[in-house]
Amino acid sequence: MEKNYKLYRVRELADGDEDFVMAIAAAFLEEVPEDAERLKKAVAERDYYTTYQAAHKMKPTIDLFELGVLEELITVQDWGKLEKDNEDVTAQLHIVLEAIKKTVEEIKTDFNL
Repeated sequence: MEKNYKLYRVRELADGDEDFVMAIAAAFLEEVPEDAERLKKAVAERDYYTTYQAAHKMKPTIDLFELGVLEELITVQDWGKLEKDNEDVTAQLHIVLEAIKKTVEEIKTDFNL
């Protein structure tokens, strides 16, 4: 449990309410993979605006669950925001997507979702 993510902040926010922790974990599974796909597609299509929007939306959740890839996500976000056409963010994107994939699998197992 909690190998690819941390629940410390989530539990702190929940203040002992395990149903709330479960709801936050379920929300992660519902929203983050969808946003990750949107981000992946946007970067591939060099759609800077959508890249920025998707990465920006994901930041608080990635930070809350402490996936350890916030810096890489911010790099991808800034690539979109600043339209850095001369930069390649595929390595950072891959790191973020892998962390999300592993976390999704782990949360499903940990919470029986």
